Amino acid sequence: MTSRDLAQIAVFAALIAALGLAPGMYLGPAVPITLQTLGVMLTGAIIGARNGCAAVLLCEVLVAMGLPLLSGGRGGIAVFAGPSAGYLIGWLAGVIVIGTLTVRLLPKYPALPALAVTALGGIIVIYTPGIGWTAITTGSLWAAIVGAALYLPGDIAKVITTVLVATPVHRAWPGLIHRRSAQRS
Repeated sequence: MTSRDLAQIAVFAALIAALGLAPGMYLGPAVPITLQTLGVMLTGAIIGARNGCAAVLLCEVLVAMGLPLLSGGRGGIAVFAGPSAGYLIGWLAGVIVIGTLTVRLLPKYPALPALAVTALGGIIVIYTPGIGWTAITTGSLWAAIVGAALYLPGDIAKVITTVLVATPVHRAWPGLIHRRSAQRS
């Protein structure tokens, strides 16, 4: 791991944490709507799967250690047993999917495929364990699904924002992320 990798990991972990400063908005009783998912999407789309996963993991380890980095000043090991814990697991999977598929779109990073990749990782992949865990903790799969539907408009806006931000970044720094196999050559 290079110093550039470490810097990317630290900066994007800090971005995810900083987006937690905005208080979450509760539309239901269990899981808040936060800006941190935008940070996860940006992380995967800009620094890729490997460094992105490390950044999300760093942020989550700091949360587990008790730092109040989640929206509303939440932190500590208890958040990994609460209703939103599945979404935190989904962050790791989502950043890997976004980063892995984004690298395949480079160097051009066309808008429609980028939107699809970001929506797949940032919505479908994150929602899957999120809805599952919320259903387990609240006792109702249907309520978890309906509750998650409330997030869709905001998360679609986050997908669009991610692509709008990542497009000029990839044009300005075309080698920012690349396939690991090409890196070894």
